[in-house]
Amino acid sequence: MLYLSLAIAALCFWIFSPSETKFTAIPLVFALGSLTLLLKGIFLLRKSSEELGLSEQELANLSDPTNRKRLPSIATQAAQIVQDFGTGAFLLWPLLNVGKDIDNSWNNPPRFPVFLTGAILFLLGWLIRRLTSSPLK
Repeated sequence: MLYLSLAIAALCFWIFSPSETKFTAIPLVFALGSLTLLLKGIFLLRKSSEELGLSEQELANLSDPTNRKRLPSIATQAAQIVQDFGTGAFLLWPLLNVGKDIDNSWNNPPRFPVFLTGAILFLLGWLIRRLTSSPLK
C-alpha cells in the first residue's frame, strides 16, 4: 500500500503543477516515477507463493517466529523506493517522444534532463542500499 500511496502522491504533484511548468523536467520525472511506483505497488499486491504445496507441519513451521524473514532496515527500504522512483524517468523517458507526437506544439521535450535525473536517483538509491546493507555472513 505504501508504493500505491507514493505513486498517487507523485502523480498528484504532476497533476497539480501549474500548466506552464507541467511539461518541464521535474514534474515529468514525478509523472514517470509515479508510473513505476504504481506498477511495483500492483506487483506487490499479488499473493505470495511461499505457502503453496506445503504440508500442515511445514505450514506450522513456517509461522514459527524463528523461521520468519527478516525485513530490511528502514534506510534500505527508503533507498529501494528512491531507486524504484528513479527507474521511471531513467527507463521511461522515451515516452516523451510519444507526447511530442500527440501535441505538435511541444517541440522540445526535456529528454536529457529527465533521463539524467532518473539516472541520478537510481544510482543514489543503489548506493544507499549498498552502504546500508549488512555484510554477507
